[in-house]
Amino acid sequence: MISEVTQYFEALDLREVSAERQAILQPLAHYISTKIQAQQPINLTFICTHNSRRSHLGQVWAQVAAAYFGIKNVSSFSGGTEATACNYRTIAAFERAGLKINKLSEKENPVYEIRFDELTTPIVAFSKVYDQAPNPSSGFAAIMTCDQAEANCPFIPGAEKRLPIMYIDPKVADDTPDEVATYDARCRQIATEMKWALGQVNVTNITV
Repeated sequence: MISEVTQYFEALDLREVSAERQAILQPLAHYISTKIQAQQPINLTFICTHNSRRSHLGQVWAQVAAAYFGIKNVSSFSGGTEATACNYRTIAAFERAGLKINKLSEKENPVYEIRFDELTTPIVAFSKVYDQAPNPSSGFAAIMTCDQAEANCPFIPGAEKRLPIMYIDPKVADDTPDEVATYDARCRQIATEMKWALGQVNVTNITV
């Protein structure tokens, strides 16, 4: 991995993941473990309302965590109940965490390449509806990252598992003096929790 990303990821303190949050995250670890045991691909789709902040944070850090722990066949995606744009503040938080960003378009809904490893195909980030390509249409876990998406989507077609792992929207701090600190805190929280969850997956000795 890119050295700055490795340093950021290794510095994440798993003691910050409370017992309550561990209970929420454990089903994700269990889902991944069962897919490994079945020798099936692991597709994770992180869903929030606008696919602009939390869902992208979840997608990227789950992919980083899978690479860090050597969990193969993990493909992480994100989507919303509606499409807007991947917020530039989210992208800035990724950059501060050491990820390398390449902006591919200047459209209203820009497309970004997000790279955590020079040898790995970059993650392509843009806002999309959860069932829009390239997201999978079946055989995936739907990870609901906000209460509004959870309430508005009681059924996600094609999802074989629905996992509510919700976060406070960093949007609450937009255009305030706390904006950068709030985005960095949410970025770090989600990265830490993905590190904890995927760190629970034993790729060599799985008991279900």
